[in-house]
Amino acid sequence: MDLTELRTEIDAVDRELIALLERRFDVSAAIADYKRAHGLAVLDAGREAAKLSAVRAQCRPETADLIAGLYGPIMAASRAFQTQRMEAHHAE
Repeated sequence: MDLTELRTEIDAVDRELIALLERRFDVSAAIADYKRAHGLAVLDAGREAAKLSAVRAQCRPETADLIAGLYGPIMAASRAFQTQRMEAHHAE
């Protein structure tokens, strides 16, 4: 493959990642609704630690730390999204 073909493949992977992240945020919205209805806090530190451990276990050794490092910002964005959604429903 030449560089143009490789970049085209990266673009395709990026489209898939975006779709999966959108799906993740859809589920995160449902989680926010559940947490709001049951009086639960947005942050579940134990769940996040377990998730990071599971992510590392699913990765190849050479990518485990890098991919787990991406999950910190993803989970922070999910928490911010959940907080925003819960506050929006609370204001109604």
